[in-house]
Parts: sequence; C-alpha cells; structure tokens
Amino acid sequence: MKDIYILAIETSCDETSAAIVKNGYEDIATVVLSQIDVHALYGGVV
Repeated sequence: MKDIYILAIETSCDETSAAIVKNGYEDIATVVLSQIDVHALYGGVV
C-alpha cells in the first residue's frame, strides 16, 4: 500500500502552524510560528 502524506496548515491572528502527517497518524514534522513577542509590546493582539 502506498503511504499518504497530509500537509495541515492552521492560522490565527497571532500564530501559524504547519504539520506533515503520514497515513493519518505519524507526525513527520511540526512547526509553530508565533508573534507573541510583538503583541507583548502593545499589551496583546491589536
């Protein structure tokens, strides 16, 4: 059976995440980028 790879992308107002999942269960790679340091300068999300 051929492996299936899924690219999942999630975004919100202050974070972006991406993951690659193999066959629906195995997490191959995950990355999260956050702007929390920028938002902290202004007291939160603006």
